[in-house]
Amino acid sequence: MILVNTDFISGKEIETIGLVKGAAIESKNLGKDITQVLKSLVGGELKEYEEMMNEARAMATKKMVREAEEMGADGIVCVRYATTSILQTAAEIIAYGTAVKFK
Repeated sequence: MILVNTDFISGKEIETIGLVKGAAIESKNLGKDITQVLKSLVGGELKEYEEMMNEARAMATKKMVREAEEMGADGIVCVRYATTSILQTAAEIIAYGTAVKFK
């Protein structure tokens, strides 16, 4: 499966199949959340939150790819990500794009 954020795949003629998406909601446990809140008071990289977002992004991408594979797609173009805060300690990531088949 080829994933690109452009509306084309170099060297391929494509046919649009349709919209595909995947979503994931992640949170950290209370202990890790407290350490990150304290870290934010003094500044610096919030590694636990960064890890949380990377895990959610990977999970959302995997769900989007699975949906595209079920449609018989060879690739996904115009891949985008959106995020929103659900709670102070939880975030939702949505991955979406256009499933395509090679001609």
